[in-house]
Amino acid sequence: MNFIKTTKAPAAIGPYSQAVSASCAAFVYTSGQLGLKPETGDFSGDDVASQTRQALSNIKAVLHQAGAHVDDIIKTTVYLTEMGKFADVNQEYTRFFDDHQPARSVVGVKELPKSALVEIEAIACVKK
Repeated sequence: MNFIKTTKAPAAIGPYSQAVSASCAAFVYTSGQLGLKPETGDFSGDDVASQTRQALSNIKAVLHQAGAHVDDIIKTTVYLTEMGKFADVNQEYTRFFDDHQPARSVVGVKELPKSALVEIEAIACVKK
């Protein structure tokens, strides 16, 4: 996996890369994950930080079931109902990914299923 960085395009404004290149044996495309606890189907909390943590945890579980890992993620898309909460999402996102910085898009949306505050989907590159 190669994280692309160039000064000939605007720098990333958050914990992500401008682009990622990778050779893959297979791709895993997750569906959008809400911050729902799998045990109960309830939200993990009423705030965007807790819902972000849970959504990312759900992505990790889905990837694990597919034989992939968080470090295999090459691209995420984050759907956010309040762009004013962008910093809260970034904080949880940074904790989750640490130094691994997949490409990312953040899209402001009017609403999400079940009145969620955030939804996240991922693309992973499995190198089997």
